[in-house]
Amino acid sequence: MKTTSSQKIKIGLFVVAGLVVVFLGIFLIGSQKSLFNSTFNVYGVFKNVNGLMVGNNVRFAGINVGVVEGINIVSDSTVRVDLTLNDNVRKFVKKDAKMSIGSDGLMGDKLVVISPGGSSSNQIVESGEKLTVVNPLDVDKIINKLTKVADNAESLTSNLTDIVRDINQGKGSLGKLLRNDKIARDLATTVSSAKTTIRNANRTTVTLNEDLKAAQHNFLLRGFFKKKEKEKQRKIDSARKAQEKLEKAKKKQED
Repeated sequence: MKTTSSQKIKIGLFVVAGLVVVFLGIFLIGSQKSLFNSTFNVYGVFKNVNGLMVGNNVRFAGINVGVVEGINIVSDSTVRVDLTLNDNVRKFVKKDAKMSIGSDGLMGDKLVVISPGGSSSNQIVESGEKLTVVNPLDVDKIINKLTKVADNAESLTSNLTDIVRDINQGKGSLGKLLRNDKIARDLATTVSSAKTTIRNANRTTVTLNEDLKAAQHNFLLRGFFKKKEKEKQRKIDSARKAQEKLEKAKKKQED
């Protein structure tokens, strides 16, 4: 069966359209992965890349500026991550810039974030230079710790539940105190007796003070109290005279 001219035209258009789609795809992917731009390379050494993969994006100030070129294990505790960055952002990346691993959204792909350093360095990073890294959090360790905390909290809650149940059932000293009416009544009686004793002691003290004042005015005991007052005054006068003699002796020594 011979191919007609219209069929040849359709096949040609289909092939051309396919080639255009292929070239557009190559151009878009190449632009995204910096295949057609002037680039330079930097690297960092992490303890854990946290799921980062070759080809993931590199961002600076929230803009995609390059890709992850390579990820290689250096030792059992270090992983080297090589980046290819667009040359037009090189003037903004200083020697004290820092690399960290983040996520594109909450559940998005991993990516490398380049952030400015803490100092005011004006030295532009050189191609092939190593940047300071900020290691990501170990999520597995955090989850394990949270799991242990949850287990401990569950055990503690269970123990508290048992204690409260025993108290409600009147078990133990506290349970007996709270649930036994006789102990509660005895305790109330003891507190009441203590209050009564304190009140009586206060009244006795007041009565003794009043009796003492009355005795001082009694004509039979008035002489005794006056004698006591004279002895007290005599002691005060003796102490004052001794103090005066001491002061005079100090003045004579000074003269």
